[in-house]
Amino acid sequence: MEFKDYYKTLDVTRAASSEDIKKAYRKGARKYHPDVSKAADAHARMAELNEANEVLSDPEKRAAYDTLSEQPHARDGQDFRPPPHWDAGFEFSDAGGASGEYSDFFEELFGRAARAQRAPGPGRPFDDLGKGPDVARPGSDHHARIELDILDAYTGAERLIALRSARIDEQGHVVNQERNLQVRIPSGVFEGQHIRLAGRGSPGYGGAPDGDLLLEVLFKPDPRWRAEGRDVIQRVPLSPWEAMLGAAVTVETPGGRAEVSVPPGWKAGRKLRLKGRGIPGSGRSAAGDLYIELELTLPPADSNEGRAAYEALGAAFPAFQPRPSLGA
Repeated sequence: MEFKDYYKTLDVTRAASSEDIKKAYRKGARKYHPDVSKAADAHARMAELNEANEVLSDPEKRAAYDTLSEQPHARDGQDFRPPPHWDAGFEFSDAGGASGEYSDFFEELFGRAARAQRAPGPGRPFDDLGKGPDVARPGSDHHARIELDILDAYTGAERLIALRSARIDEQGHVVNQERNLQVRIPSGVFEGQHIRLAGRGSPGYGGAPDGDLLLEVLFKPDPRWRAEGRDVIQRVPLSPWEAMLGAAVTVETPGGRAEVSVPPGWKAGRKLRLKGRGIPGSGRSAAGDLYIELELTLPPADSNEGRAAYEALGAAFPAFQPRPSLGA
């Protein structure tokens, strides 16, 4: 995926005001709109302009994009992969936005927000809605992604969540803003689930209700565990003798300590299932399972005794072929 320099596309600086962005977009549209341009690449150039304008004219998207642009290799045309959960903590509103042709870069960064159900927000002119200013109008919903620990899904928690958004000041420049919310995380949440905070979106007008804030749950990367739905996978190292002879192994799982019986004859990729020991169920949803991934760990040969032990092991299995497909 190639990084897109939207400022370069619109031929503006990173300090450009909202009015500068608007003028640059209109200038480009007069030059490349397919209805007026005879250029062979007019359609593609216009799509690029629309995409750049979609991001830079939206203060929330622009603030997130500017932060991502600080990443290494964030250069126009260079291969680029955004860090995992790069947009966690950024708040996006439903108001505004447009449909159109977008690059893979845009879809990877903003496709989720762009496809969110859009409601008329306070930033849109009333004329666009075909309603007068005295007509009641619900506030738009806001969306954000938040990172939690997998342990929070087991026990539930109270967390102080910091959300970043942006607005346009009187001079037309993007001003970052932040708000902190105390959020109750219910037991049983899983990655991709939304926590709805009623009335925490944009304010309503004319007595209509405020919008809601929808928090999409992400789990922080953890070397111990990873989640797939409500199932949790945990890697457990085994010594060679435990793997071959079998053993009773004590495992610290997200739900507490568990005794796992490892059968003899370990094989690569083998998993043991602990039924119901995954993320707890919620409502009618059953609890997930915990899968133990067994992996072999070899002791080091960093002493005379260790080297002698490995030599004795080799001598005990003279016919053993670790690479049978390659021959002797």
